[in-house]
Amino acid sequence: MTPESPAQTVQRLFPLLAEGKTAEAAALFADAVSFSIPHPPGIPWVPVVDSAEGMQTFFELLRTHVQPKEFDLRHVISEGEDVVLIGRMVSEVKKTGRDIDTAFALHATVRGGQITRYHLYEDTYAVGKAYFDD
Repeated sequence: MTPESPAQTVQRLFPLLAEGKTAEAAALFADAVSFSIPHPPGIPWVPVVDSAEGMQTFFELLRTHVQPKEFDLRHVISEGEDVVLIGRMVSEVKKTGRDIDTAFALHATVRGGQITRYHLYEDTYAVGKAYFDD
């Protein structure tokens, strides 16, 4: 059997998350993970993460606070171990009922069949505006 490409490994993540399978999603990650999501202070679903266990915590916090509405993956760029996903997502913040509508880029790295980097870039202004009561 042909081993899975890094892009295939990363793309397996999203259907698992859509189905609420946080443990299975976290199992795609290595024991040590470089995690980064720039965000406004006080956003409760972005913890400090450095492991697969931390990724599961992140995914569970995300499900607690945010309801996904749309996920449009527009481009997948892969070179060696690095994968960049570009798209748009819309999520409702459960606390406020407001939507986060943002373009995103995800830089992931896959080594030995496991994700070792998860760096997500999104519109932090849109995140803050949807979460905090103004």
